[in-house]
Amino acid sequence: MDTLIRFIKFPISFDVDKLKSDLSGILNKSWTAHYNKNDYTGKWTSVALMSTDGKSNNIFALSNTGDEMMNTEILASCPYFKEILERFHFEKTAVRLLQLAAGAEIKPHSDHCLGYEDGSFRLHIPIITNPDVEFILDGKRLMMKEGECWYIDANFTHSVANRGNQDRIHLVIDGIRNDWTDALFYKEAPENQFVKPEVTMSEEQKLLVIAELKRMNTSAANELIKNLK
Repeated sequence: MDTLIRFIKFPISFDVDKLKSDLSGILNKSWTAHYNKNDYTGKWTSVALMSTDGKSNNIFALSNTGDEMMNTEILASCPYFKEILERFHFEKTAVRLLQLAAGAEIKPHSDHCLGYEDGSFRLHIPIITNPDVEFILDGKRLMMKEGECWYIDANFTHSVANRGNQDRIHLVIDGIRNDWTDALFYKEAPENQFVKPEVTMSEEQKLLVIAELKRMNTSAANELIKNLK
């Protein structure tokens, strides 16, 4: 049975007025259209607070590349965002503001290796939202309110529709799992609910895989055949 935790609403809250104050100073900056053009309709834009080159238009979320993250010029003018990031004691792989315009929709999709069971994770802190935002994760609607802090297992299918008349803006932080985060997460759910279930294969599936590997006839394929047998 799949017992993986899909989401957590942490018992952490942030000062909404301070969040909006930092945001107000950068709303007129240049926001970059999200790069997954096929995944949404309407306007979905982003600005990076940390990136591998220190540029705010580098909004790519790349997990565990080994590249050191740098503060962007945008973060320099946002003391409260900086304070929040310093509060989280883990390596960040992406820190962005994501703005979904009124009427825009992010289509159902899943991300790669962005669940805590993979050793990486994503946090959402809503700054501006409204009751008509429909965030669906693995078939369940999540009602994320301003100033809250949520973990989302983005490996599971999720979608967002902003049916309100106000843009929705979240601070989204991707990070690498460590002892500090384990302590944070294990307060909310047992450790075994953050372990990826083993993939089981029927005998019929195994024979089909072995037959395909035999056709490949490489040393790597032959080694895999030995392991499967």
